[in-house]
Amino acid sequence: MAGKRGALIVLEGVDRAGKTTQCSRLVQALQQSGRPAEMMRFPDRTTTIGKLISAYLEKKSDLEDHTVHLLFSANRWELVPLIKKKLEQGITLVVDRYAFSGAAFTSAKPVSVYSLPF
Repeated sequence: MAGKRGALIVLEGVDRAGKTTQCSRLVQALQQSGRPAEMMRFPDRTTTIGKLISAYLEKKSDLEDHTVHLLFSANRWELVPLIKKKLEQGITLVVDRYAFSGAAFTSAKPVSVYSLPF
């Protein structure tokens, strides 16, 4: 297995669709077959940016919709060095949500024409 790059597997979907359960099962199956595997979740609420997102999602913070969209993106970017390191070490990462869920979340909210920056 030395020298082999890990795979990046992403499961996207709506809330309560079973993504976390399926990610956990996939990681367990990969590990049982002898492949190093770990699970990641986005947003990652443990990071600096993730804590801002968490406060917003828990309605403890009121942020403008465009700002939240950028925070979701920044949350992924702040973990890119860790993701690359793990993949280079041969660890397969099974990710519960990534880019498409963040885009879907922020685009699902109706946007007032008055909020657009003209």
